[in-house]
Amino acid sequence: MFHRSMRSVTLTAEGSVFLEHARRIRDEFDAAEAELTQTTSEVRGRLRIGFPLIGAPFLEMLTAFQQQYPEVELDLEFDNRKVDVIEEGFDAVVRSGEVEDSQLSSRLVGSFRMIVVGAPSYFERHGKPSHPRDLDQHACIQFRMPNTGKLQIWRLRREDGEPEYRLPTRMTCNSNEARLSFALAGAGIAYMSAYSVQHALDDGTLVSVLEDYATEKNVFRLLWPSGKHITPKLRALIDFLTKRFAEQQSREG
Repeated sequence: MFHRSMRSVTLTAEGSVFLEHARRIRDEFDAAEAELTQTTSEVRGRLRIGFPLIGAPFLEMLTAFQQQYPEVELDLEFDNRKVDVIEEGFDAVVRSGEVEDSQLSSRLVGSFRMIVVGAPSYFERHGKPSHPRDLDQHACIQFRMPNTGKLQIWRLRREDGEPEYRLPTRMTCNSNEARLSFALAGAGIAYMSAYSVQHALDDGTLVSVLEDYATEKNVFRLLWPSGKHITPKLRALIDFLTKRFAEQQSREG
C-alpha cells in the first residue's frame, strides 16, 4: 500500500486505487446521508465551514445563524490559506473574488465595496484629501496580502493616461484588525472594506473620504464540492448569509 523511505511515505499504485475506491464510498455515504436528511427536512448536524481570516461581517451573522438553528453544530476555521475543500473535509468555504475550480460549485452570497477611511483626529491634524493625488501628503496604512506577500492595491479611479497614485507608507500590516486599530487611533489613512468599518462609520470614530474615487467592488462566494447534494443545513446557511448580506447592503444604501 505504501512506499516507505527514511524521508517520506508515498502510495503505491494499489494504494492509489484503494484510496479512490474509499473516496467513492465516502461520497456515496454522504449522498445517502443527504437524501435521508432531506426527507426529514430538519436543519441539524455538524457543519464545517472555512472563512477568510476576518471577523466582520461573519461573526455576527454566524452568531445569529446558530441562534436560529440551534441543532446545527458549527465547526469554523478562519484562515487566509487556500484550503483544499475536498481533501480537508470541509462542507464549504467562503472566499472573496471570482473562483475557477471545476471541482467546486459556488453561490454568490454577497458583495462589498472598498473605501478610504481615517479618524477625525487624523483629519483635524492633516486635513482631508479631496483627490487621490493628495494622498502623497498623507500617512497611508498599507495591507500586505497574506497569501502573496504583496501590498494591496488601492484601486482608486483615474483618468485615462493618469499615472498611478503615490501612496507614502506610514506602516504595513497583514491583519485587518491591526489596520483598523491603527486607523481608529489616528495613525493614518486606510483602504478597507466597508463592512469591516461600518460600526466605526456609524459612531463617527472613522470618516470616509474620496468616495467619488473609491469604486472597487468585490464579492464573497460560498463554495462546496461539485456533485454533492446540498444538505438542508448547508442550504440554510447559504440562504441565511445571502439574506443578511442583502440586508446589510440595503442599510449601507
